[in-house]
Amino acid sequence: MNETRRPTLIASVQRALHLLECISEHPSGAPAKQLARETTLPLATAYHLLRTLAHEGYIVKLPDGAWVMGERVGELHGKGHGQVVLSRVRPILDALRKTLGAAAYLAVHEEDRIRLIDIADSPRTPRVDEWVRFDESAHATAIGKCLLGQLDDEHRRDYLARHPLVSLTRNTITERARLEHALTLDGLSVDREEYALGTGCAAVPVTDAQGVVVGALGVSCRPQRLGRVAADAAVLRSAAAQVGRALTLA
Repeated sequence: MNETRRPTLIASVQRALHLLECISEHPSGAPAKQLARETTLPLATAYHLLRTLAHEGYIVKLPDGAWVMGERVGELHGKGHGQVVLSRVRPILDALRKTLGAAAYLAVHEEDRIRLIDIADSPRTPRVDEWVRFDESAHATAIGKCLLGQLDDEHRRDYLARHPLVSLTRNTITERARLEHALTLDGLSVDREEYALGTGCAAVPVTDAQGVVVGALGVSCRPQRLGRVAADAAVLRSAAAQVGRALTLA
């Protein structure tokens, strides 16, 4: 007979976390006795946990005896923000990969670089080999074109002036006028074997609640399947809307 085993939990860790949560609910801090009462901990136990958390820098005791959050908590939050983002967008990318049968990518344009945030792929839907960095080949990728197309004329000219339109395959657009025309076309941004032979890509912008573009969502597949992906563009746009909401909440 199958039995469902309960996970092994460490009570002291639970108590310490409950104390941290309790402290965070008091903007001006709270004394040990109040924290012990609100977390239903014995006062001696609360003191031991508070001293341990303070030693590690997670909380600080003020001169009036109140306990407040320490700098270590802020450091963890900053370092962990990227992981929080991934935990919210990865399921969306993975669902898109399964629906379209294509590797899915999320990228952003920040600090004048195009940076890949996450990729969802599998043995049956492999990612494209990044043999030239995406921030150096925006003109040849669907995601790069999508993000470049959202820039105003001045910023786009500045970006392209610093990133030569090098030829990566025989299909790469290397003329500025042709690229500008491609960026102004409505609909999907596409890469027809311009970055890598044997791979086609499509991308749509990701916007926040105010309609501001915060990234681009794309997929890669065999060139023969690019038409089918384009026909399912509504699926790609729906996923982009979900990603936009997830990024707004992160």
